[in-house]
Amino acid sequence: MPIRVHLDVMLAKRDLTLTALSQRIGLTLANLSVLKNGHARALRFSTLEAICEALQCQPGDLLEYEPEHD
Repeated sequence: MPIRVHLDVMLAKRDLTLTALSQRIGLTLANLSVLKNGHARALRFSTLEAICEALQCQPGDLLEYEPEHD
């Protein structure tokens, strides 16, 4: 998938665990784990907004488009 998720990087920069983020934004740990591991197929803007607010970052800090090479 050409969209890379850098949630793990942002969590490390903020010295925050996935569990703590889950509690702050009210999303299950399982759903955040799917996102962090790059297995999510969709992301609600409300979820993205909550993550950005909690981590004090921009969507571009979390998501990166990387074209697939043949």
